[in-house]
Amino acid sequence: MVDIDTFLTILYVKVDEFCKAHPPAAVRPGPATALTRSEVVTLMIFAQWAQFRSERDFYRYARRHLRPLFPNLGRRSQFNRALRQAHEDVAVFALELAHQVEPDTAAYEALDSLGAPVRHAKRRGGGWLDGLSGLGWSNRLGWYQGFHVLTAVNPTGVITGFGFGPGNTSDQALTETFLALRHLDPARLPSVGLTVSGYYVVDKGFEGERRRRHWARDYGAEVICAPKHHSLRPWPKERRRWLAGLRQIVETVHDKLTHIFRMEGERPHELEGFQARLAAKVALHNFAIWLNRQLGRASLEFADLVDW
Repeated sequence: MVDIDTFLTILYVKVDEFCKAHPPAAVRPGPATALTRSEVVTLMIFAQWAQFRSERDFYRYARRHLRPLFPNLGRRSQFNRALRQAHEDVAVFALELAHQVEPDTAAYEALDSLGAPVRHAKRRGGGWLDGLSGLGWSNRLGWYQGFHVLTAVNPTGVITGFGFGPGNTSDQALTETFLALRHLDPARLPSVGLTVSGYYVVDKGFEGERRRRHWARDYGAEVICAPKHHSLRPWPKERRRWLAGLRQIVETVHDKLTHIFRMEGERPHELEGFQARLAAKVALHNFAIWLNRQLGRASLEFADLVDW
């Protein structure tokens, strides 16, 4: 367990090293924030802990408690604009952390999706993200209005890539885009990451023999999925349990994103806001694993990592 100042200092040093090695791709229009690029990314990542109910709640906390560390915090509107504009930096930082924590040695990755609600499904009207979010179904949430998030997770829990679409996007459509970008042009969407192995384990939501042959042939991605129970060649129970055991890690990671990093509590008003928060949650997840390793703790022990 580390105190808040120590956690922030270690995080800032890692972020500052990254920012010095990766200059910004372009200068954004509008007035510049008084915070440095490293400070913006650090605060954006730290703000994802579930101890903060919202961005507004975190800003109030930062004004009261973090001014000695970040004296140029500025107005809330300026601060929020800086956070939204930093989403690509945070995504690249998150996946660089993944490589530092776990070099490209994994035998497989678990690929799965989760629902990220941004609005109550039964509310009237279009809402802030009308036309961008969608009405989707989740076994955990039921019907929800929001986004469908896809993550790739290695066997130790590190998130090696992620992306999202409207809530009504199918697992197969998300996977098609994800694997195509990884194989053909990952620079177009850095959050997908690089292929670290040719094997992906998935659940029945990704089922489809024709698709799997296409992914293997065109993208070099071997997707392992148990056939449906009514298949002509069903798997025995032992093999299904084996695959479920491999996939357990991604379900554990999704539980962390949902409860420890506040995935279900987001109510963004702009698409950039959701992109930034999702990237920051992945970055915080991977950083917490990296820090736990430095402290000799179990990788996924997040609940008592920070002494609040």
